[in-house]
Amino acid sequence: MYVVIFKATIKQLDAEYSQYAERLRQKAIQQYHCQKFESYTEGDQEIALSYWRNLEDIHAWKKDTEHLTAQSIGQEKWYANYSVEVCQIAQQYHSL
Repeated sequence: MYVVIFKATIKQLDAEYSQYAERLRQKAIQQYHCQKFESYTEGDQEIALSYWRNLEDIHAWKKDTEHLTAQSIGQEKWYANYSVEVCQIAQQYHSL
C-alpha cells in the first residue's frame, strides 16, 4: 500500500475548488482504485492523504487530463505553493 501526501499553502479556495475537489476524489476512487482519501486544513495549510494499492494506479492518476487541469488551476489560483510525497506503507496498526 502507498500513501500520497499533498501539502499546500492555501492562497484562496472558492466554489470552483470545492466542485473540482469532490469530483476528483470520486474519480480517483472509482476509476483509479484509490482506496481512501482524506484532507485536513488548519489556517492556511492543507494536507491531503490518498491511499493506493500500487504505483501504477498513482502514475495513471497523475496523468489524468482533468486532474492535470485542476493542478494547473491550483498553481495559478488556489495554492501559494505545494509539495507531494509518495510513500510506501510498511506496516499499519489499528485500535479496536
